Amino acid sequence: MNRRQFLQNSLFATIGAAALPSIVPVSLLGKDAPSNKIHIAQIGCGRIAHEMDMPGIIKHDMARIVAVCDLDSKRAAHAKQFVEDYYSKQAGAPGASSVQVFANYHDVLKARDMDAVAISTPDHWHAELVIAAALAGKDVYVQKPLAMTVAEGRTVANVLRSKKRAFQIGSQQRSDSPWPQFRRACELVRNGRIGKLHRIQIGLPTDPAGGDPTEMPVPPNLNYEMWLGCTPMAPYTEERVHPQNSIKDRPGWLRIESYCLGMITGWGSHHVDIAHWGMNTELTGPIQIEGTAKFPTSGLWNVHGPYHIEAKYANGVTVVFDNKFDNGVRFEGSEGWVFVSRGGTKATASDPTVTKGKPIAASSPEILESKIGPKEIHLHSSTDHHLDWLQSIRTRKPGSTNPEQAHRSTSACILGWIAMKLGRKLRWDPHKEKFVGDAEANAMLSRPQRAPYGTQNILKRV
Repeated sequence: MNRRQFLQNSLFATIGAAALPSIVPVSLLGKDAPSNKIHIAQIGCGRIAHEMDMPGIIKHDMARIVAVCDLDSKRAAHAKQFVEDYYSKQAGAPGASSVQVFANYHDVLKARDMDAVAISTPDHWHAELVIAAALAGKDVYVQKPLAMTVAEGRTVANVLRSKKRAFQIGSQQRSDSPWPQFRRACELVRNGRIGKLHRIQIGLPTDPAGGDPTEMPVPPNLNYEMWLGCTPMAPYTEERVHPQNSIKDRPGWLRIESYCLGMITGWGSHHVDIAHWGMNTELTGPIQIEGTAKFPTSGLWNVHGPYHIEAKYANGVTVVFDNKFDNGVRFEGSEGWVFVSRGGTKATASDPTVTKGKPIAASSPEILESKIGPKEIHLHSSTDHHLDWLQSIRTRKPGSTNPEQAHRSTSACILGWIAMKLGRKLRWDPHKEKFVGDAEANAMLSRPQRAPYGTQNILKRV
């Protein structure tokens, strides 16, 4: 063996030993080589995964979904078929290789050929999965909200930052496809087109009460004990989890506080993110918050109904949430206003009805016709939400949202939920992330976690 042969063999032996990432440079293997793709595992294979995240990722040639994972084997099998059918129809695709199926996320994270994970599970699983993936060296996409508590969110943001993982959250209103109006509205506000900003209105829908609490046998295809995760044990009923004969229908867990706080985080994390983007408070939070809400007194579903919340920020802006407002965000300034929404479009078929009509409106045509000059503020431009994440994986540059921004948007919503629960004015320190002089409110910044699940138990094991 001569010197050149020795060096070549040593190089590829090193690659085979996984000392390099599974994304091998184009110069070595060619741009269409399977090993040059970003290998992604889809964790959680329900409604959002099928209607948004898998279609959003799979259409980009730079990535390949190579595995799916779900605690419901029926949903995992459906996702496997979805991915394999897509790739088998693509001309020139590098083979319709079988997609791996996992029933436990721990096995996904042990796979050395997995570069990243897309997390589309119920809300109560988000924080644990993100932390576990980051600690395993995987890049992370996760649906909103980032966490169920402020304490969870802070831990997630800290771990992602320390591990330097490429990150994206499902705040797709920041991307120009399909809603360029949100970035446009925020740039108008940030560049003073409505004068000095003093008030923001956020309109969110509400969820219905109801749900049948009658206990049912656990389906053999569902690992229900693990599905509950860090939440308390509870009797199984289909309306607590998800429909067994449908993936597109809205699941019951969205209406139960153990697994989701309701529309305040469900839609609220979208609109608060835009409010923070527009008033340049993405890395902080309110200094005072108060709220009221009606909560169901019977039935299985117990998330909030009609509500009203007011949050004051250190910059003098008051953000008001109310279910009576149009679903969207209205920025009000000394010289006019701008309202932005999704218009009549939906992210998924079962989403609540949103405002119909113009996706962006203003107090005068001149505001909307105004051009942002080259020396003015231009916000991060993302043509496609999932592509923005994939490009971040490749370049290691930040995407449209970083972990701290995601945490602050989510935590502002959680503060609103706490205010609704307590029904009184609360003072908040956004630097210490503690309520001022209110032990009862501070006790709600975290919640007990059933072992062996939850962020606290993961960090203990680490």
